[in-house]
Amino acid sequence: MKIQWLLIAFTALLAACSPSDQGAGNQTAQSSQVAQAAESSSGDDIPRMPNGKPDLNGIWQVLMNANDNLEPAPPKAAYQLVPGDFVPVPAPEIVAMGAVGAVPATFGVVEGGSIPYKPEALARREANRENWLENDPEVKCYMPGVPRANYMPHPFQIFQSESAFFIAYSFAGAVRNVFLEDPGPAPLDSWMGQSYGYWDGDTWVVEVTGLDDRTWFDRAGNYHTYQLKVTERYDMVDENVIMYSATMEDPDIFERPWTISMPIYRRLEQGYELPQFKCVEFVEELMYGEYRKGGEFEQRLREEMQEEQN
Repeated sequence: MKIQWLLIAFTALLAACSPSDQGAGNQTAQSSQVAQAAESSSGDDIPRMPNGKPDLNGIWQVLMNANDNLEPAPPKAAYQLVPGDFVPVPAPEIVAMGAVGAVPATFGVVEGGSIPYKPEALARREANRENWLENDPEVKCYMPGVPRANYMPHPFQIFQSESAFFIAYSFAGAVRNVFLEDPGPAPLDSWMGQSYGYWDGDTWVVEVTGLDDRTWFDRAGNYHTYQLKVTERYDMVDENVIMYSATMEDPDIFERPWTISMPIYRRLEQGYELPQFKCVEFVEELMYGEYRKGGEFEQRLREEMQEEQN
């Protein structure tokens, strides 16, 4: 019985594949229908605005540690190391943190593996790493800049309509108002820069210029100059997933433009709201503690006055 069914199936298959003009035409038509169906179904599983563009509204967050290092790197004992008896050890200010202050491994998000620094620019990157605690703007709660704001371990919220596009970040209360018409050159440099957005098909593209050169790309000391231009691309591939990429152009320190890419996920907890992490008050002791009455600054001032009197 099984053999009979196999013979029938084989005969039907031969008939379907017969090299007749009519059969070939049918196959072409069927292939065309499949292609059209695939095209028409692509993107149907994502929410859309009334104008048909993808609806990016929501609270989003990365699920990777790109903020530690954009490039591939093994784990290490701390972000800032000093020479030890046998191997580098955590800096004295960090050693008490133990595993909490250690750095996890990163697989990297840079296309091609490494950032194409010019040789003379690498020295500053290494100096940034060696003095991470003092130099990383994240430590002092400065606004993170772009693209770093999008992959810090904090969520952000997109507010989108047909006449406005706005992003609010949990970290430091940073915000971005994305212009929908080209505003021209940025009037001045700022921590979050000037953003201009437009649609390229279903991809939301944002060009960012006028960035303050004190922002970093990550905790590994990767940096830029004031000439940096960032071109972001937001591709909604699923109802709850955005494929994010950012291309960096800075001719002062990079040999060529380079790109990072990563998925960003929607926060799905019921009733979830963007948490506020306005950390300025949390670094007051670090930034201004020495100026407190009775602090180091006052004591040093008294010593200087006594020396002048003597």
